[in-house]
Amino acid sequence: MYSTDAQMMVLTVLAGGPRHGYAINTAIEELTGRKLGPGSLYGALTRLEARGLIEPAAEGSEGQERQRTMRITEAGRESLRTELEQLARVTRAGLRALGVEPA
Repeated sequence: MYSTDAQMMVLTVLAGGPRHGYAINTAIEELTGRKLGPGSLYGALTRLEARGLIEPAAEGSEGQERQRTMRITEAGRESLRTELEQLARVTRAGLRALGVEPA
């Protein structure tokens, strides 16, 4: 399980293809209606990269993280799939408990 929703949003966006920080945040805003703060976004990128769930798509200048294009790894895809399946189960159970028919 991810330590933050920011990590799941970043992986979800990167599952659609490589992006740099600004493009990741723009896609998250399109998906959720809100942008992540710089600390949340770049903290999530740092943690995901440290866990081997994302990696640079191309060599970039050291210290230019905002310009680095990142991509999801196979381990990241598997982790995201597992997390989303678990979230879907929780969502269905919660909707049933509320008396709402799951979509």
